[in-house]
Amino acid sequence: MSNYDESTAFLGNWGRFQQIVFFLLCASTIPNGSGVLSVVFVAATPRHHCWIPEVNLTADWLSAIIPVKVVNGEEELSRCSRYRLDVVRNLSAQGYIPGRDVNLPDLEQESCVDGWLYSTDIYQSTIVSEFDLVCSQQWKQPLTSLLYFLGVLVGSFFFGQLSDRFGRRPVFFTTMALQTIFTFFQVFSPSWTVFAILMFFSGLGQIGNYVAAFVLGTEVLSGNVRVLFSTLGVCLCFAIGYMVLPLLAYFLRDWRPLLLTISLAGLLYIPLWWLIPESPRWLLSQGQVDEAEAIVRKAAHQNKVEAPQVIFEDYSVDDKKTQKERRYTVIDLIQTPNIRAMTLILCLAWFTLATGYFGLSLNTSKLAADPYLSAFISAAVEIPAYICSWLVLKYLPRRLSASCTLGLGGVALYLIQVIPKSFPQVSAVLEMLGKFSFATSTSMIFAYTAEIYPTVLRSTATGIFTTFSRLGSCIAPYLLQLSVYFKYLPYIILGTMAVVSAIVIHFLPESFGRPLPETIEQMHKWERMKCSCITQRETSKPVVLLETHL
Repeated sequence: MSNYDESTAFLGNWGRFQQIVFFLLCASTIPNGSGVLSVVFVAATPRHHCWIPEVNLTADWLSAIIPVKVVNGEEELSRCSRYRLDVVRNLSAQGYIPGRDVNLPDLEQESCVDGWLYSTDIYQSTIVSEFDLVCSQQWKQPLTSLLYFLGVLVGSFFFGQLSDRFGRRPVFFTTMALQTIFTFFQVFSPSWTVFAILMFFSGLGQIGNYVAAFVLGTEVLSGNVRVLFSTLGVCLCFAIGYMVLPLLAYFLRDWRPLLLTISLAGLLYIPLWWLIPESPRWLLSQGQVDEAEAIVRKAAHQNKVEAPQVIFEDYSVDDKKTQKERRYTVIDLIQTPNIRAMTLILCLAWFTLATGYFGLSLNTSKLAADPYLSAFISAAVEIPAYICSWLVLKYLPRRLSASCTLGLGGVALYLIQVIPKSFPQVSAVLEMLGKFSFATSTSMIFAYTAEIYPTVLRSTATGIFTTFSRLGSCIAPYLLQLSVYFKYLPYIILGTMAVVSAIVIHFLPESFGRPLPETIEQMHKWERMKCSCITQRETSKPVVLLETHL
């Protein structure tokens, strides 16, 4: 079978057909950006203390009944205890003055048996304040995030393979529906248990939708437009959705209206069913030549160009039968030593990137006192990161680019521990530099992976690597807790993982300037690390880097 890009070169790179696919698939990732980190606001913990029922207490005792504790060098009201109410009531009735007649530390304390009073100066309502996920029930709060990322993990594993089995388009719309429907149902959750279960299923659709859109666009588009889509297009729209999230949360201040707004946004994408086609590459890999040609001819009509009488003329019947009968699974990712080595290296890289990305994203509350501003800054950093990724991948080899940017992030995180405490702004800048590097590398690794693996395995590979990345996102919240033992331990671990991944990426094959492989036989051969000038000279082929009319 001839190269797909050569067979469809008559379409051009930037006609009306490509523009529709490009912008609609990019726009479909905006809800992903808003949804994946919505838990930051939905499951936020407001300031709180024990609720004091209406009893006859003097003003002095009302202000003193909550013990004061020192946390991180600052005094604050105890969140989970109060002085025994019956004792305080008797002392108040007898006219004793707290702190003068009574030594408060000597009084017996009790838990918040009457519930809690939550501050509404930042959040009107979160699942923490509504379902009382504090004190003895505080373990449910991080578990909520964990269940969501477990759903993302399971979705990554299964939907990638389903996409290779049943097509990109059906999986794309199925996962978008799952994400929208289950997020909508969460709004009406009567308990934390119901909310957590729905959170898991919402995560199933979240990543499946993103991966299906990414693979579909990568296979439909070609040349520099493909690089633009995979590095800048989908990532930039994801970042836009992420930036919209703190704005919505700021004006709504309540978790139910916030989730309702995010879910209803999914209804705007219903018309995409009639506008986004199936991947012709996938159809060819399944032996459905007629269906693939029909889509390409429709694209030619939209681009106002004339299609040849036979588009895929040398696609033999034997090839058709062989590819249709052969079913590729995750086992094919470890079938041969070369492919197995590439798979293991990319598993480590994806795991590292997700751990660092979500760890630093969830840690942005240290940037400013306002969580809405912190989240917006964290999202805004990704805009230049994705622009940088696009420019680098457009002009430089993939292997060297991904390795250097990931190594830069690791070094930045290492340097945080040597910054004096009197310069917290410098530490924040280094942390955001690390976030910038992880975001840039994540965008690169998506494109790199799609270029290495063939059409018959591309979605399965992306799904498996996304599964490993979600393992990283699952442990990220708990990795941050290691700071209680040593403040800089999370940064040291993330920096070490980044440096190790940057080194092993050098042993991946270079894909710069090469056409997307269609079969395993066409997959890039294993290459040892070479001089960048030799690599670029050997791999750069103008015939496949088609010029774009952007």
